Amino acid sequence: MALAPLAARLHAALPQTQCTRCGYPDCAAYAEAIAANQADINKCPPGGAEGVARLAALTGRPVRSLNPDNGVEAPRQMAFIDEAWCIGCTLCLKACPTDAIVGGNKRMHTVIEAWCTGCELCLPACPVDCIGLEPVGPETGWAAWSQQQADTALHRYAIHSERTSIGADSGPKIPQEEAVEADVAAAAPSTSSPRSAVIAAALARARARGGRPG
Repeated sequence: MALAPLAARLHAALPQTQCTRCGYPDCAAYAEAIAANQADINKCPPGGAEGVARLAALTGRPVRSLNPDNGVEAPRQMAFIDEAWCIGCTLCLKACPTDAIVGGNKRMHTVIEAWCTGCELCLPACPVDCIGLEPVGPETGWAAWSQQQADTALHRYAIHSERTSIGADSGPKIPQEEAVEADVAAAAPSTSSPRSAVIAAALARARARGGRPG
């Protein structure tokens, strides 16, 4: 369902990490709640102070400090998997909103760095605590996250949502790595770009470690 005009503008102003720290299931739901005057504009830690200012400008509400109940503005982090402890349970694959984790049942998993939003949703999903986070840099909020990255994250989330919806409605889900590879081939057929090289390297590492579902 398409968002109403104000909700769509608010949605476009959010960083699209899909982290749920705002208390809503995704960025779109948070935007709709703000548009309906059912949520404050200070509940998105990834967006930081600049994110609050963007939402304030769109809604006409006064700028406020981030609500500490939702978290604090901090440097963006990237997930990584301790391969010595990974048991290949695939629970993190289901938890990742952008399909940034590649692997198969009882096979080693790896993170596609270009698609990881640092949402942290994979951490509680891991039963052996083999997933950690490392800072990407000192910048915080929108200074640590570009509009291009937000657009990519939204695109990945749309693919993830469609794939999991199809799997829930009509049978087994598409294997994670095959879905990722198909999307890579469609979105970035040339391996000359830095993004393609990063993705190709991540997939190669997954295959070398036995990451392909089998």
